[in-house]
Amino acid sequence: QVQLVESGGGLVQPGGSLRLSCAASGSILSIYNAGWYRQAPGKQRELVAVITSGGSRNYADSVKGRFTVSRDNAKNTVFLQMNDLKFEDTAVYYCNAGVWGAGGIGNYWGQGAQVTVSL
Repeated sequence: QVQLVESGGGLVQPGGSLRLSCAASGSILSIYNAGWYRQAPGKQRELVAVITSGGSRNYADSVKGRFTVSRDNAKNTVFLQMNDLKFEDTAVYYCNAGVWGAGGIGNYWGQGAQVTVSL
């Protein structure tokens, strides 16, 4: 069974930085596209950043220039470096990945990591 486990959330002041990690565990053969989504209270979940298996990246306009998505294929881990955080970045952040595991190909979600930007 494939699992995605997130870490690195927390409380930070405006202008600060956080780094989220998403580690995939289980019988993994390959990870395809991986991305980060976020959901703020009362709002729909939105795409923040995505990285393909080849390393191509795309970002939501609201985070371009501030967030960087990366991956370590050897460790089956995806990262989201968040700099110059703003109040409006406060949300639960979820990682998502297409994974080829022993049981076949599936789409998986992490449990969510709370990021709070506050004074």
